Amino acid sequence: MTLTWTDLQKKRLRELNCSDALEMRCFSSAEEREAAFKQEETTLKRQAREHLARLREETRRPALCRLESTLVEALIGAGFVQVSTPVILAKSMLARMTIDDSHALFSQVFWLDDKRCLRPMLAPNLYTLLKDLLRLWSKPVRIFEIGSCFRKESQSANHLNEFTMLNLVEWGLPEAERLSRLQEMAALVMAAAGIEGFSLQQEESVVYGDTIDVMLGDLELGSGAMGPHVLDGLWGMTGTWMGLGFGLERLAMVREGRRNVRSVGKGLSYLDGVRLNL
Repeated sequence: MTLTWTDLQKKRLRELNCSDALEMRCFSSAEEREAAFKQEETTLKRQAREHLARLREETRRPALCRLESTLVEALIGAGFVQVSTPVILAKSMLARMTIDDSHALFSQVFWLDDKRCLRPMLAPNLYTLLKDLLRLWSKPVRIFEIGSCFRKESQSANHLNEFTMLNLVEWGLPEAERLSRLQEMAALVMAAAGIEGFSLQQEESVVYGDTIDVMLGDLELGSGAMGPHVLDGLWGMTGTWMGLGFGLERLAMVREGRRNVRSVGKGLSYLDGVRLNL
């Protein structure tokens, strides 16, 4: 008879960021399994404490914070201007993104009252800023924001209720250059994040319609769109543009080789990928 880890043992090993090979290990007896679990848990806990020691004495900033700084520097170097907008969003702003009571995303929104919510995306605020900046600045206008968004996601290894988005948009570039520019900026972000081997795939979005997703295997790391777009008219805008959005926790998870996105996100159970119940 061949045995695998118990469900509780497997959960604990995943919390401690075990390898795929270790998670799939098999045993000939329960005694062998118990002895192996004790040994492996001890090793993983020691490695976790060593990581926390390096955080305290050397890096002093979690991977998510370091990644954000790296991306800010890369985008500013590419000519983009960083902006910062409110986390509280008016219901009317979502309606202009076509997100009303019948929309698939509506039930995932955290509502503060009948008129205000925590933003599920950065796009409404960026549209608002762009409408003014296009009047004040010459084209192309390049801006980006990094900030928290909130959705009632099903908690999983790749989803969070509070997550950090990077959105960048370049408005007013020649129509023939939109796709190549989108590809260029996707490559810039992925290079800054230290992630290789990604691909771009055309997909369908419940908000943007046709999108170009940034994929690493089966994992979506980002998504891009181009305009003119049907949403633009709802904001009283016209023009050519390209934009990209990335989830920073997923980028950090891949960059750091972590097993789940919660370990690198904002929380109280993990610090810089380390489960604190050591």
